[in-house]
Amino acid sequence: MFPIRDHNPSGRTPFVTYGLIAANVLIFFGYYGLFADPAALGAFFSTWALVPAEVSSGGGLTGFVTSMFLHGGIMHLSGNMLFLFIFGDNVEDEMGHAAYAGFYLASGLGAGLAQYVTAPLSPVPMVGASGAIAGVMGAYLLLFPKARVDILVILVIIFRMITIPAWIMLALWLGMQFLGGFNSAADGGGTAYWAHAGGFVIGLVLALPLWLKRGGPAFWQRTRGAPPHPEARYQFRRTNVPRAGRSARRSRRAGPWGR
Repeated sequence: MFPIRDHNPSGRTPFVTYGLIAANVLIFFGYYGLFADPAALGAFFSTWALVPAEVSSGGGLTGFVTSMFLHGGIMHLSGNMLFLFIFGDNVEDEMGHAAYAGFYLASGLGAGLAQYVTAPLSPVPMVGASGAIAGVMGAYLLLFPKARVDILVILVIIFRMITIPAWIMLALWLGMQFLGGFNSAADGGGTAYWAHAGGFVIGLVLALPLWLKRGGPAFWQRTRGAPPHPEARYQFRRTNVPRAGRSARRSRRAGPWGR
């Protein structure tokens, strides 16, 4: 289940969201060559990622910040940036550029702390913007629970696009993080589920004062639970190219020299 887009583009240019996407992409391709050398990549991540065991030993504190801008592969990067692109613009629009930048960093720091608390002796480096982006998703859930989101559902060989309220998609995603977190405690999985869940909850809590300032439930009533912008309508349109009849198709198959 992958979100493709929401139906409420931002009312103004989300400069911070675009800047964060650009920073993550540029940093990733700055060390992309290291993927050809696992030893060098491991040393790089040991230096700049968040390694809980090092934090417990009194070092590695910079990893709480630097790990937010590192990714373990192109698919990891692409998925995170897609989520940030979909959910970040409306949250930035509501918070303002500067407040949103601080909110994003605070969510990422909180996510890293949540992962550290759950596994303080883990030697596995943690990388990814997922925790900070989860905070953005938590704020989106609080501010715009009824915004419409297009979801690509994949069931084995069946691909289908459906539109659902944001709260359903985000609640399902959060539930999967908690489930994955409990399962990873048993099987030692490599995904930082608790960073995702922690970032989501922290983002929701940090957005709570803004929601209350806007009127709380009254804000939902005014906006109907969606970003206060005209909703975009996405649909497939018929082409203006006329369809050829059966006789025309036979003529094309025959070629310019006749039958």
